[in-house]
Amino acid sequence: MAMAFMSLIPTQTPSKSLSFSSFPIFFSSQSPSHRLLPRPINPSSPPPSISIRASLSPNPPRAATTAFDLQKDVALERSAPSLPFRIGHGFDLHRLEPGYPLIIGGISIPHDRGCEAHSDGDVLLHCVVDAILGALGLPDIGQIFPDTDPKWKGAASSVFMKEAVRLMHEAGYELGNLDATLILQRPKLSPHKESIRANLCELLGADPSVVNLKAKTHEKVDSLGENRSIAAHTVVLLMRK
Repeated sequence: MAMAFMSLIPTQTPSKSLSFSSFPIFFSSQSPSHRLLPRPINPSSPPPSISIRASLSPNPPRAATTAFDLQKDVALERSAPSLPFRIGHGFDLHRLEPGYPLIIGGISIPHDRGCEAHSDGDVLLHCVVDAILGALGLPDIGQIFPDTDPKWKGAASSVFMKEAVRLMHEAGYELGNLDATLILQRPKLSPHKESIRANLCELLGADPSVVNLKAKTHEKVDSLGENRSIAAHTVVLLMRK
């Protein structure tokens, strides 16, 4: 049993177009190594050729200058697949410094220090926003709300949450469930957990049964355990409406 194929060999022409000269090759299934073997051709017949020319526009399109521009350009060319569900993970960490308020999940927590940040430094809401944006395949919170923009100076993180929720609904999804973990050595969050969770549910427009919140210490290890920083992880499941 034998099969014939065409092999393309690139050549350069004076017009700077890319050409491919072709000649037939012969594949023999009886060969022990199953190699591709050249098939003899008539030397008096010139081999056919295929030319491919690339036309250069005098005004090429503007190249994306940032990662955010690139992602926007790609999004314009193709729409995201309509998946039945999407999963996103968010992480955030802030330094704790004296003289700042400590705001977690939109709730002010009494403490001798708070998060140093461009906005209000709400580590939990920032984390949730990133998880939602990640599930939607969108840029992260720092690209959409850059800390170089003065209008976000001291801004309440609920503004970022409302925009993330709007984008979620606009894409045709709703929250399936959310699981968040706060990591800090002090203060103890047990007295405040239900208030934080209730406010989080309100911002998300979600039933409390699908929003879970945990708090852990860091066993006095590194900056988290030494009360010099606070961190949060969040996983979200978005379901197609």
